[in-house]
Amino acid sequence: MLTVERLRADHAGALLAFERENRAYFARSVPDRGDAYFTGFADRHRALLAEQEAGLCHFHVVLAESGDLVGRVNLVDVTDGTAELGYRIGEQAAGRGVATAAVEATFHLAAADYRLAGLTAVTTLDNPASQAVLARTGFAVTGEIRVGGRPGLRYERRLVG
Repeated sequence: MLTVERLRADHAGALLAFERENRAYFARSVPDRGDAYFTGFADRHRALLAEQEAGLCHFHVVLAESGDLVGRVNLVDVTDGTAELGYRIGEQAAGRGVATAAVEATFHLAAADYRLAGLTAVTTLDNPASQAVLARTGFAVTGEIRVGGRPGLRYERRLVG
């Protein structure tokens, strides 16, 4: 059983460990966060919680049945009933349907709890796994985009109507 929980202060240690453990894995398909992300993690975590409290973003951790943090799903840049979806699933959980389940669970939160009507997402062209998750969960390609200097695709999905 997979759970998606709203980010809290007490998730900081597990989230930092998750990001460190998967840094090289993530860098293969998305731009690397850089060393500053890790050295300033505590301040960044507090800033994310403040953004969340202000309603600007909604951050989540994905927990396996064991309670281990295996991913994260974020809704950022909340404006006019929409937000951009972003997610990261750790290497140990990849290829097991975790991303699809986490994204689908986030749809319910986005519509019911955050009152969002639509989501956007982007992915690089060299990330076919992410493209497959977005297609499986009802996102439609709306155009081409650059993601961290890499070619990518932009997606949209309505949550209501």
